[in-house]
Amino acid sequence: MKRSAVLWIVAIVVTLIAASWQRRTGPTYPVDGTISLGGREVRIHLARSNGGETDQPVRIRVEDAGVSGEVAWRRFPTSEPWSVIPMEREGEWLAAALPHQPPAGKLEYQVRLVRGDERRTFPPLPAVTRFKGHVPAAILAPHVLMMFLGMLVSNRAGLEALGTSGNPRRLAFVTLAIIFVGGLILGPIVQKYAFGAYWTGVPFGYDLTDNKTLIAAVAWAWAAWRVRGGRTARWDVVAAAVITLVVFAIPHSVWGSEIKWQ
Repeated sequence: MKRSAVLWIVAIVVTLIAASWQRRTGPTYPVDGTISLGGREVRIHLARSNGGETDQPVRIRVEDAGVSGEVAWRRFPTSEPWSVIPMEREGEWLAAALPHQPPAGKLEYQVRLVRGDERRTFPPLPAVTRFKGHVPAAILAPHVLMMFLGMLVSNRAGLEALGTSGNPRRLAFVTLAIIFVGGLILGPIVQKYAFGAYWTGVPFGYDLTDNKTLIAAVAWAWAAWRVRGGRTARWDVVAAAVITLVVFAIPHSVWGSEIKWQ
């Protein structure tokens, strides 16, 4: 197998691992778990993000008709008293809905299930969900695709630069172009649709999603400048690739937009 093909395979594997890590460790990844009630296992899946103008549905499959439930919720972060919504039975499902919040508004909530004298609460620590505006697929899909491709080409450029015979110049410029368009053009548009602001990173805020995109773009701008005119500058490319891998491994939406409730 040719060297180039091997390096692309390695870059793809590293990118997939990093993307999976980022997604599964992020604050918007659903909370999954199982509780035992009435001698049966009940599997629960709670969303931690809701887009659009609708309430957030909470649905749990519980075949045992003797089980009832409710959802306790309050705005986050606050110390407000808990509000409680009874869950209604819809065949094999118990269902309720968290009230819609403005973009960047958060709620914390728990599900409480009851069967006779048995009571179960899930999760033990309340799940926190964030509301956002609707982002058109025509904007969101290219953004997500380009950020994934940016990380992929970045990894490939770094691997190319590690070899003594490689020349990462072209890959460095391609990486910079992809991150610039996907992260610094499409990214703010997505942010505007979702949370009403184009940019909430430095110097306007501490949104890690915006800030890490900026860090990666600056790193690749430096690497591209260093390899201009045919220069190799391989260690600058390696540094940019490592920085990009590290910042994009940071869970998505950490320190994201959030309403500070009064």
